[in-house]
Amino acid sequence: MLARFSALAPAVLAAVVALPAHAPAHAHETAVSVPLPLAAAVAALPVADEAREGYDRSLFPHWVDADRNGCNTRSEVLLEEAVVAPEVGDRCRISGGEWSSYYDGETVTEARALDIDHMVPLAEAWDSGASQWTTARRRDYANDLGEPVALVAVTARQNRSKADQDPAEWMPASAEAHCRYVTEWTTVKTRWGLSVDTAEREALLGFAQSCPDAVVETEPAA
Repeated sequence: MLARFSALAPAVLAAVVALPAHAPAHAHETAVSVPLPLAAAVAALPVADEAREGYDRSLFPHWVDADRNGCNTRSEVLLEEAVVAPEVGDRCRISGGEWSSYYDGETVTEARALDIDHMVPLAEAWDSGASQWTTARRRDYANDLGEPVALVAVTARQNRSKADQDPAEWMPASAEAHCRYVTEWTTVKTRWGLSVDTAEREALLGFAQSCPDAVVETEPAA
């Protein structure tokens, strides 16, 4: 079965690349694209060895206020993902509210107890191609509100347990989250044209076999 998806990879990749360019990332919105089965989308990702040389987190400026509405990227994600809307005070100070951390199924009622996870960590992105980007493009990646799954509010414990590991090395504590997680990971790698290493690809394809209904739907980042 994996060979069949590998044969489809060039055509699938062409279909992804042919999609219209996305608008600058500054607001949550629904991407319009051709849905791809998860396994096919994974098979379409370029494969390359990872290279960490030269990485520094500061090379990805993040938590900016791109639309100048007073709320930075972290606050925008918290407001978007709240299941009970918080109050927003001066300088976008958030109080109250409720969030569901899907990595572990925890309910959180204090914004300060949440981390905003880059679905594909900054270091992993660097290893997978972002080292060749401009600082401006890395800033856009680190603050990508144009793809709803690129940034996710989760418990600090889960985010720090994950660190910069890929799905061959780490998965969310909740088994029920696994199909969603690998789909969102693949979505971000597809959107930004990032590569996977061999172990990562094999892990993603293995998970995809257990997620037959999962699809990847996104647009290439501008």
